[in-house]
Amino acid sequence: MKRYRVTLLVICLVLLYLGGSDLNTLRRNYQVQPISIAELEGGQPSQQWLAIEGGYVDLLQAISTTGSVEVSAFLVPLKIASDAQDYRVLVETRAPAIVDALRTYHFKLENVQEQQRYVQEHQELFSGRRDVSGMIMGGLVAINNQNRLAKLERDYGVDLPEDVILFSEGKEPARLRGFLFVGIALLGLIKVVARWKRPSSPAAN
Repeated sequence: MKRYRVTLLVICLVLLYLGGSDLNTLRRNYQVQPISIAELEGGQPSQQWLAIEGGYVDLLQAISTTGSVEVSAFLVPLKIASDAQDYRVLVETRAPAIVDALRTYHFKLENVQEQQRYVQEHQELFSGRRDVSGMIMGGLVAINNQNRLAKLERDYGVDLPEDVILFSEGKEPARLRGFLFVGIALLGLIKVVARWKRPSSPAAN
């Protein structure tokens, strides 16, 4: 019985932490903040939920973290201009048009000439302007992705900026999950306290 109480207490504390983290993120990101790609590259935004305007994608420098045709997301540089050499923002995108184009470019075309022709035919998609809305990756997600990028740099020689900003396209703050987690955690804690106050028989221990 005592082991059950300890397990329930640990679960409740984890849920309380996760729910509190969600609520804090929601508090700081109640509305999406419009920001230009130049402003984002030049400083630290006041929140994570952003609508980035004026950026240009570079699909030829897009990164697949799996290296297989089954990949469902790519990390795509978002630059201040189509001919810019450097970038700071790396967007994780699952946009079907981009994913399909990169799958075709990397896995379905037989030679360099076919790849070059394909890029010319889809120039706007490969290097055109793209406004994106989503969230800067933070917390454990950011740490996990930083580790993935470090592995890519080490194993495949991918050259990334030291202060890269990881941005998840389409992601929004969770609006109900935090309240749900906190509610479940509080109910569980009440149950744990009630059971702890109740005397246990020697057989139960």
